[in-house]
Amino acid sequence: MTKKKRRLYMLGLALLGLGAATALTLTAFQDNIVFFYSPSQLQTQQVGERNFRLGGLVEQGSVRKLTDGVTTEFRVTDTAHTIDVRYRGQLPDLFREGQGVVAEGKLSGGVFVAREVLAKHDENYMPPEVSEALKQAGVYKKPAPNNTDAKTAANDATAAPAATKKE
Repeated sequence: MTKKKRRLYMLGLALLGLGAATALTLTAFQDNIVFFYSPSQLQTQQVGERNFRLGGLVEQGSVRKLTDGVTTEFRVTDTAHTIDVRYRGQLPDLFREGQGVVAEGKLSGGVFVAREVLAKHDENYMPPEVSEALKQAGVYKKPAPNNTDAKTAANDATAAPAATKKE
């Protein structure tokens, strides 16, 4: 075997190895990608058995604890469509009706079985995906400015130390 052929074989093996590594990496990414859907989007798209995130508002009057004490059922809505959600575990402290929520899990028999529920972290926050879905549905309401922030800024301005004179 000549030196030239040996180099070609080595180059071919290197390219084959690089291709295999790329294919394995892309397969791993595909398994870990989690898509976001609103209830309206779920009406038009097939998601299959994949995990995805469902976002919207917790419907008023829909939260119900089951008798086992750890399972909670509620409905997530974008005001156009609603999806039933079942979650087994402790809900976040900020979880409540009428507030934005993102749940991760999969559909099973028309019910979204959540393995994780995420709630907003302050009164003005809404996950970007949820606010975008609500904007598309035409029901997004911009949060009112927080009055306590304005009061805090005013207090900070009056409480600022006076400039000291150099003598």
